[in-house]
Order: sequence, then structure tokens, then C-alpha cells
Amino acid sequence: MERQADPVAEEAPGCRVRWREDSDLDACVELLADVHERDGYPENWPERPGDWLAQPSLFAAWVAELDGKVVGHVGLCEGGAGDRAPVLWSRRAGVPVEKAAVISRLFVSPAARGHGVGALLMERATGEARRRGHHPVLDVLASDTSAVALYGRLGWTLLATVDHRWSPTETETVTLHCYAAPVAAGSARQAVSGP
Repeated sequence: MERQADPVAEEAPGCRVRWREDSDLDACVELLADVHERDGYPENWPERPGDWLAQPSLFAAWVAELDGKVVGHVGLCEGGAGDRAPVLWSRRAGVPVEKAAVISRLFVSPAARGHGVGALLMERATGEARRRGHHPVLDVLASDTSAVALYGRLGWTLLATVDHRWSPTETETVTLHCYAAPVAAGSARQAVSGP
């Protein structure tokens, strides 16, 4: 992953967001297991959760620490075959799909919620996407009401709600909300308007 200096962001008291290091993966997997047990995210527990967090299309990842303990994670990656939001945003904005960057693998410890950790992680990933000249998008399970509420509070635009199968071999269909970040202030192109 290419790295720039970590920008200083406004942070919740006692919380900081920093680049994820390889040495953070065990703590992230442990945290992900807690989130999965409580919230069911990810819906299908990965056979190799460390590999799932370090997916090949990832070009940046961060962790949030609260009082020195890893309490959150977010990644930024290229859109893949299973991502619907990049295609929807591309069509709506009239630009190549490669101009989208997907925010992924966002999760926050149940014990750390209410401290603004999710918003800080989103801010960092969104800023990095824009720094790279990409527009941030994401897909989220419609049933993940806390994530849906976060994206609404942050002003993200709902592009569409779609039924989706994670892979051609899976029989289960899930309902996804596809979102795009608000257009950055000063942007010449108003790429996304309401649905």
C-alpha cells in the first residue's frame, strides 16, 4: 500500500486514527469476531479473517485506537466484481468506474460506539480517496441499521437499494444499500444528486 504522511484529523477524546500495520491484524481479527458475534458483520464469517481484512484490492487501511487499544478498522480499495456502488455512481456521474474508491471493512467495537470512532474512520478513508482523485462509495447490508444511520448523518447519498448475491456459487440473496459520499466542497462537477 502506498502511504502518505498520516494527516492530523480532529479526533474524539482519547481516540486516534492511524495507518494499519501488519502487526495490527491479530487485534483487528479479534475485534471483528466481537462485532460478528454482536452484529452479524460480516454476514458470512471469512475462513481466513486476516486475509479478508488484507484483501488484494486494498490500497489503504486504518485502525482507530481508544486509550491505546484498537477499537475500529476501515479499508479503501478498488471496486471489485461484487461491488455495486462504483458502477451505480459511475453511471450517475458520467465518469469511468475506475474513478470510484470503495470504503470497506468498516467496523467499530461495540464497547467503543458513541465516541465518534466510525465517523473518524470514514473521514480518514474519504479524505484519502479524494487525495487520490477518486470518489468514495460503498455497499452496506440494508439490515445494518447502525451503519445506515452513520452514512445518513455524514450526508452520504443513497444511490439505490439492490438485491445481490455475494458470488455466483452462493444461493443467498442479500439486500444492499449503495451509497456515494457527498461531493467535496469546491468540486467543479456535482457528480451525485438525489436518487
